[in-house]
Amino acid sequence: MNPIARLILGFVSRSITMRRSQFKELPLPPQRVLFLGDSITEGGQWDEWFPQLQTLNRGIGGDDVQGVLTRLDTAIHDPVAISLLIGTNDLGGAKRKAEDIAASIQELVKEIRKRAPKAPFLINSVMPRRRKYRENITFLNSLLRNIAARENAVFVDLWPALADDNGALREEFTADALHLNGLGYAAWAKVLRSEFSTLGLVPATNPQLESAGPAKQEKSSPAI
Repeated sequence: MNPIARLILGFVSRSITMRRSQFKELPLPPQRVLFLGDSITEGGQWDEWFPQLQTLNRGIGGDDVQGVLTRLDTAIHDPVAISLLIGTNDLGGAKRKAEDIAASIQELVKEIRKRAPKAPFLINSVMPRRRKYRENITFLNSLLRNIAARENAVFVDLWPALADDNGALREEFTADALHLNGLGYAAWAKVLRSEFSTLGLVPATNPQLESAGPAKQEKSSPAI
């Protein structure tokens, strides 16, 4: 490992440890809409995108599937609903195979279901990144769709809202081809709002999101 990569890895590891330590000290409130995942989840201002909901942000930058699995005790306490987005760090950072990532996510989903058997459960597709990741991400998402069907969860396909015609994250939604900016979060929140509305948790529309920038809806995740 080169020195720069070692430095970055050390910084990410310390950041994960510090954020996890906060979760251990904080009381875990019940009856929240839980957002669970990595830095993309952590970056969402969920209480502002969904002011009608009591939310709980349990995203940690740099986290992977195994990391989430080992911290469920500080995340799940009788949630109203769960939104899970995880896997991109396993794919891009750890460079794990899609099949192995899916197997880990299956284990994670089963454990979440044990702890919250009745909560509506949204499994978000792994978001597009640079074009070179398209094939691996679409394959992984096809496996996640199957996991959601087996575990009585809802697969939330984010590809139509976030991907460009080449299968990359739309450039207006990001500064680094990975993390979302404001327009990107608006597009994701709009998709989630539709799911939450179906569950009766929020109104179907929100003027703030409608005016934040249209997201393309004509595509679906490409078949492989």
